[in-house]
Amino acid sequence: MKQFQKLFNSKPYLTWYIKNKEKISEKSMFEHVLNYGNWEDFLKTENILGINKLKRLFDQISNQRRVNLRKQTVNYFKNYFDKYA
Repeated sequence: MKQFQKLFNSKPYLTWYIKNKEKISEKSMFEHVLNYGNWEDFLKTENILGINKLKRLFDQISNQRRVNLRKQTVNYFKNYFDKYA
């Protein structure tokens, strides 16, 4: 978690509107990576947390009543995790 928090804090474009970044949950941080990050950010996140944990977080995010991800993003990562996780 500390490595992911460090990566997250080093990327100001992921949380440009949040004042206290220390209290963000892992799930929320991953959602920010999916929304505002690039492929390199995703790969670093996958390297730190592991693909199985990312799949569980993605499933939690995408199965909520209100999803804050674009439909294309949900579709892409659903297929990605189905194939690789």
